Amino acid sequence: MTTETGKIRIRMESYDHRSLDASAKEIVEHARRTNAKVSGPIPLPTRIERYTVLRRPHVDKKSREQFEMRTHKRLIDIYEANARTVEVLNRLVVPAGVFVKIKA
Repeated sequence: MTTETGKIRIRMESYDHRSLDASAKEIVEHARRTNAKVSGPIPLPTRIERYTVLRRPHVDKKSREQFEMRTHKRLIDIYEANARTVEVLNRLVVPAGVFVKIKA
């Protein structure tokens, strides 16, 4: 008899969308192997931060350069998770640069 722990929500963020998608795919595969129902990965809106910098501070005041940082986000919901699912998720290793928040 398995004890159901309810719903687990995993929110992932990264600057690199390829490593984020690979990590999300790996989490979904591990969760499905433990017979849990998985919803996702759901892409959330990408946060874009833009910065404008003067190229040369004295002579060319109108010459500026723009940089941007994109933060990609994914959401995965796992339903009917058992103790084995939680154990597998805790042992999972994600690449550097991928931030994972798990809410049970």
